[in-house]
Amino acid sequence: MAPPPPRVSRREFLSVSAAVGGGLLLGFDLPALPPSAFEPNAFIRIDRDGRVTLIMHKVEMGQGTYTSMSMLLAEELEVDLGDVRLEHAPPDDARYAEPLFGVQETGGSTSVRGNWEPLRRAGAAARSLLVAAAAATWKVDPASCHAARGTVMHDPTNRSLGYGALVDKAATLRAPGRVPLKDPKDFKLIGTPAKRVDAPGKIDGTAQFGIDVRLPGMKVATLAACPVFGGKLASVDDAKAKAIPGVRQIVRLDDAVAVVADHMWAAKQGLAALDIRWDEGPNAPIGTADIVRALAEASQRPGVVARDDGDAAQALAGAVRKLEAVYELPFLAHATLEPVNCTVHVRPDGCDLWLGTQVPTFTQAAAAKLTGLPRAKVRVHNHLLGGGFGRRLEVDFVMRAVQIAKQVSGPVKVVWTREEDIQHDMYRPYYYDRIAAGLDAGGKPVAWTHRVTGSSIMARVTSELFPKNLRVIRAVGLHQLIAGVKGLDTDAVEGAAEPPYDLPNIRVEYVRQEPPGVPTAFWRGVGPTHSIFVVESFMDELAAAAGQDPVAYRRALLDRAPRARAVLDLAAGKAAWGQPLPPRSGRGGRGVALLHAFGSYIAQVAEVAVSPRGDVRVTRVVCAVDCGTIVNPDTVRAQMEGGIVFGVTGALFGEITIKGGRVEQHNFNDYRMLRINEAPAIEVHLVASSEAPGGVGEPGTSCVMPAVANAIFAATGKRIRKLPVKDQLRPA
Repeated sequence: MAPPPPRVSRREFLSVSAAVGGGLLLGFDLPALPPSAFEPNAFIRIDRDGRVTLIMHKVEMGQGTYTSMSMLLAEELEVDLGDVRLEHAPPDDARYAEPLFGVQETGGSTSVRGNWEPLRRAGAAARSLLVAAAAATWKVDPASCHAARGTVMHDPTNRSLGYGALVDKAATLRAPGRVPLKDPKDFKLIGTPAKRVDAPGKIDGTAQFGIDVRLPGMKVATLAACPVFGGKLASVDDAKAKAIPGVRQIVRLDDAVAVVADHMWAAKQGLAALDIRWDEGPNAPIGTADIVRALAEASQRPGVVARDDGDAAQALAGAVRKLEAVYELPFLAHATLEPVNCTVHVRPDGCDLWLGTQVPTFTQAAAAKLTGLPRAKVRVHNHLLGGGFGRRLEVDFVMRAVQIAKQVSGPVKVVWTREEDIQHDMYRPYYYDRIAAGLDAGGKPVAWTHRVTGSSIMARVTSELFPKNLRVIRAVGLHQLIAGVKGLDTDAVEGAAEPPYDLPNIRVEYVRQEPPGVPTAFWRGVGPTHSIFVVESFMDELAAAAGQDPVAYRRALLDRAPRARAVLDLAAGKAAWGQPLPPRSGRGGRGVALLHAFGSYIAQVAEVAVSPRGDVRVTRVVCAVDCGTIVNPDTVRAQMEGGIVFGVTGALFGEITIKGGRVEQHNFNDYRMLRINEAPAIEVHLVASSEAPGGVGEPGTSCVMPAVANAIFAATGKRIRKLPVKDQLRPA
């Protein structure tokens, strides 16, 4: 017999607030529930069999989010981690917006930071209702009951009821107010190492990534876009392609052509057989040298002020010694292991998309706009991501797939080749920084100026979001919006505008200079990937000019930043800073770097060996991390290790160059990755902290780059002011 209808709404309102700057309140009503499930809020469903499902509003791209989010929920819900199942949330900014950004997305090292409180409160609210349901069933005081491992127990009588037996009753109860959260001393899961919940499927092959999608009647397509930025398709002779077995259709777009076939091999063969003529457009003469020349010229202009404390110009003029430098960092591709792909089925009455995306609502909106369908008629089926690094924050590949699918009957999976993926990425900007400092008689900095010049990712993002989304404006903050209107890219100066050091006179500026036609986007840290490199490399230059040890020099400037000083001391101690290096082939050196970004403090010591030919081998990296309260220490260590490998790759090899208006790199043969036999030994040391959680997905990448460059200087005496290192140390 079905349970009786509830006397009141199962939940009239859910409030989840995040303890972040300004705060963000998410409030919403839910539709009527099926009688077989209890859904106290947007994140939890508990079935009559006691099965707990987390409606997962974040995506898993290797960073451990599935596990950490489940731990937050399970901690307060009082269930075992292994009892939590996951189901991807539908696109819905109202319910699933990231509190730190105001839209539904996974990025910016925000998952734990933004959901530390909301998911715990969701679990606590559900637990409270289940306890109340048990107490009402037994007609006892709820205070005499407690929950543990998916069961509510009545302490005086030892009676117990599983969550599954309580869902019907709990569904009739009014949602509680603000339920107290656990005292950290009572945590059972948070702070303990937990095995990755996504690991078994990845090991046995059952895990489903976007590229794994298989649908009845599905075709496969691959495409070629105009190799020159901003170019168009002039003409295509497809006679030879159509003659290839398995090729079904040739789709022409304004600036690309796609081959639709029965399988990927036929599609690739068909693409190779096309005779394509491109209209290369105005960007055909552009090369990297032109872009750098424009950046250098732009860097001579005063910029928008990001920070201005004291009087840096006057202090610089009166300094005993003045140092200045120019640093350059190249365009970088994301080069995710899984190239971008998207399966689409467009019908007159709806559109379905299967893919891995960091931004499901943006994906839905893009498809709705292209198809002319209401957003409610566009369904996004999210999957595991084979790497993101910011690439899948973009919807350009989604738009391509929808444009192709509109001309195809039935579902079509559009897969980019590795060459297309690298040559038509959206790149980390090329940055050109001018930095200067003035030292007193003791070598201490009394003046600091830093002018960042580069493309503005935030200008593009804000122009797309702010006019249409008041939620984003509230979440990001009015001051950030005003900064954007004034031309300040807050991301480009992150790490530059707030170094942890005591710098009494500091001025930081930003100059926007866009490369012709080259699209730029977030890349695993973005602003800090260049700002921390510049700041920490230049700090090493100051230490050398002052004749002081790099660690001691930094430490003397950290009296007002005790957390930064603590990680610096920890990393230096664990790395045996100041002690002789072990014997190695080639010249050896140690370098140090310090980072404060994404709400975390990190220090890293890198050891390198430089061969007589000038080849650099990073042999060891020691990393100290204070990321506030730690949810899963195994995840933090893994993220540091992965970020360090990613950052070493970028420092030694990463570079996208432009010639004739097109990207010169094609695949991993000329866009070099660090190989497994080249990976350094990595040690990660965690600082116990009761501070609010910080981010860990990106900081490891940003910190290791200057540590490596500073180690090269220690080994060779050559200062690295331009990345990648690559051939800079080879004998002339």
